[in-house]
Amino acid sequence: MISKSALIPLALSVFCATSAGAACLQPGEVAQLMQNYVALKPSPNIAHLSDDDGACSRARFNALLSQAFDKVVGYKAGLTNPAVQQRFGTNKPVWGVLYSGMIQPNDTTLPVRFGAHPLFEADLLVRVKHVNVNVARTPAEVLENIDQIIPFIELPDLLVENPATLNGAGVAAINVGARAGVAGEPISVPVFPEQQRVYLQALADMSIQLTDNSGATLASGKGSDILGHPLNAVVWIAQALRQENIQLKPGDLVSLGSFSPLMPPKAGLSVTATYLGLPGAKPVRVNFQPPVFPGQSD
Repeated sequence: MISKSALIPLALSVFCATSAGAACLQPGEVAQLMQNYVALKPSPNIAHLSDDDGACSRARFNALLSQAFDKVVGYKAGLTNPAVQQRFGTNKPVWGVLYSGMIQPNDTTLPVRFGAHPLFEADLLVRVKHVNVNVARTPAEVLENIDQIIPFIELPDLLVENPATLNGAGVAAINVGARAGVAGEPISVPVFPEQQRVYLQALADMSIQLTDNSGATLASGKGSDILGHPLNAVVWIAQALRQENIQLKPGDLVSLGSFSPLMPPKAGLSVTATYLGLPGAKPVRVNFQPPVFPGQSD
């Protein structure tokens, strides 16, 4: 939990920071974004940004986030699904930073308003085993350099009053909405080549289903919805990070992106993600607190 009082000096320091690109979010705007992030309050809409200005704004926002959280635990690839790209008017992914405390255990119960503009989606995490993942060019090379695949329901927060106004660079500017997520039981990556070939195909072919308390389907997707193969998201993010002199390290987590549409939580809803066809994958679930009064919905 971030202390709101601790952010007052942070906000003041950002107001005094130097500026970069002309359309980059200015220090005062980033300070307000951070204050609203903590207060779970929507921020003013962000005008369409260029890629460079989205990256500049992300760096400024993360300068504050890094002071408010203990440490970086990994990175998230966003807009890796063409359907989600279309929603934000772009044709390429973006990336953000994951911090300690964001990733919660399976079956966690959270407030329905866990963010300023809270959403949920089916996702996967992978854990880096070796620095050679930074030069991987194929899903097979990624698989050789990770040691866990983890079922994951991501809980992004699009932060602004009207997320429909964000373009891809704007999503990057808000750190790809990194807020929280619920991780399931890790799956150990196969080590023998034949098992790896089978697993790579299973990752592409798997069917991911999101269901509610009654078992009714909320949304579904397939492994290949993410860049043709979900591990291509790791190839992409490693290359993108390298352009900013960042390397994935052993132990880092990487969130691969959306297998489902982004959906808003409702009070009393439980959401379960099931990975059909992925050997060893067990369902992961998140619960949203029920209404305060009987019969009241959020």
